Amino acid sequence: MSVSKRFNRALLGSVACMALASCDGSDSVASPGAGSVTIVQPAPTPTPSPTPTPTATPTPTAVTAAQFAAQTTVNGVTITSDEQLALVNAGTNNNVNGVGSALNGVYPTSATSVVTAGNPATFGNFFQSTNYAGALNGPTDTSFQGWTCNSSTAQFGGSGQACTAVPNIGTGGATAACPTGTTDDGLVSGFRACRLPTVVSTSLTLPRIAGVFYRFRGQTEVGGDAGTTGADTGVTLTIAPGVTLAADSSEATPDLLLVNRGSRIQAVGDVANPIIFTAQQNLAANGVSDASQGLWGGVILLGQAPTQVCATGTGPNNAAGSSTTCQQNIEGVTGRFYGGPDNADNSGAMQFVQIRYTGIAISDGNELQGLTLGGVGSGTTLTNIQSHNSADDGIEIFGGTANLRYIAITGADDDGFDVDNGYRGFTQFLVAAQRLTGATADSFAAEIESNNNEDLLPRTYPRLANFTFIQTANAPAAIRLRGGSDAVFVNGIVRTVSGVAGVNIVAGAGTGTDRSTIRAANEGLQDAGPPVFQSVYFAVNGR
Repeated sequence: MSVSKRFNRALLGSVACMALASCDGSDSVASPGAGSVTIVQPAPTPTPSPTPTPTATPTPTAVTAAQFAAQTTVNGVTITSDEQLALVNAGTNNNVNGVGSALNGVYPTSATSVVTAGNPATFGNFFQSTNYAGALNGPTDTSFQGWTCNSSTAQFGGSGQACTAVPNIGTGGATAACPTGTTDDGLVSGFRACRLPTVVSTSLTLPRIAGVFYRFRGQTEVGGDAGTTGADTGVTLTIAPGVTLAADSSEATPDLLLVNRGSRIQAVGDVANPIIFTAQQNLAANGVSDASQGLWGGVILLGQAPTQVCATGTGPNNAAGSSTTCQQNIEGVTGRFYGGPDNADNSGAMQFVQIRYTGIAISDGNELQGLTLGGVGSGTTLTNIQSHNSADDGIEIFGGTANLRYIAITGADDDGFDVDNGYRGFTQFLVAAQRLTGATADSFAAEIESNNNEDLLPRTYPRLANFTFIQTANAPAAIRLRGGSDAVFVNGIVRTVSGVAGVNIVAGAGTGTDRSTIRAANEGLQDAGPPVFQSVYFAVNGR
């Protein structure tokens, strides 16, 4: 710091007089004549403000095992929090001490990946190679924009409308005509309602017509059940880009759309014209709110790919899933089955689709979700799908080998992404952000299990890459893995609120190193070994 010199008035006057006296050699000061001499003081040099010492950003303390992992005892078997933390730390490029400020909503705050990314393609050809963790590549990624709707749960930005907004059905409903195969139900909220038959028994196309929406009432089915043998009924429901379908709220029957084994749905929208499945309340201004949920049942696809859990009198299945008898009743509906031996089964395509305000509990543990997949095969195309504000799970997958890409699960009241019954597929670019108004307790961003069927075949084995989990529910953790399931998690971001851990790995059988969910690989049991975590960033317990 520099030192400034200050001169007081007396000192300056004294110095001035001395100078004047020495000029003429006399001791007296000569009068300057009329007036007086004014001596101007120099302005004081200002004192600079001290440079503040920068305050270092506090480094968060290392996460404890109890904060990071919740331990649960099943059938007397426990995987401790310390063991779970050690398992994740044994992976490659994981960060268990992350902080929530790395995210702004669902978007990373920086274009630089929060961890060194791995290559998902090493875990399966379905995966695209990426160089970042999370579902979105930095704060300017637009891959989820336009085809999604925005809410308090997740803002994707772009041209997407609010989830509460009336879909863009257009005008002209008063004079519009319903297409062949549908029934004119008159005007609803100014739009022409064209009702689907209860059973779509022959192929049907729903074109986009300005002012028209398509209404379905009760349990609406596409085709009849073709059984496990790989038969194709030849029935396809085709839905054009930009079409809106709405469940009928004028009667009490649970409304749902179900595609049976051997039939197909071709619901293919585009970024600017997503296909919207919603409740009829959503067709009127202010008809729904950010908290609305459970207004109808959801969409169910049933296929002929394998399941590990077989109905009484069918099965059992094997590692190849080749049983021609094993089938299971789908949750939420009576007498509708999924399963078969065809891993590559094709139930059609759903692309650029929103499914809003679903989820009905038929009974305890028997619910309808936003999107339910039962025995759906890898020949089915499932990309760019949003499940919004389901009163139960956002997406639940029972068995099968379906692969998914660009999935947004927003506002689920129960689990976001739930898989079981021997599901063996791949999912990449997945956002699961739970509702902010308080999801059901014991709800997870991702739940992976085999329903306590530790060694049934095929063994549950999902592989997830480039995922972002925003856990707001008061559950034990964001990710639950149990029941002898295998799993791979690569290039992910996990954020949880205070009091909620990152993982909850559970085993219900075995002892020591032979506990079912973490035991070593065993080809005879189709066991891939302990779960794999690679390049996953955890910001847990409100850190």
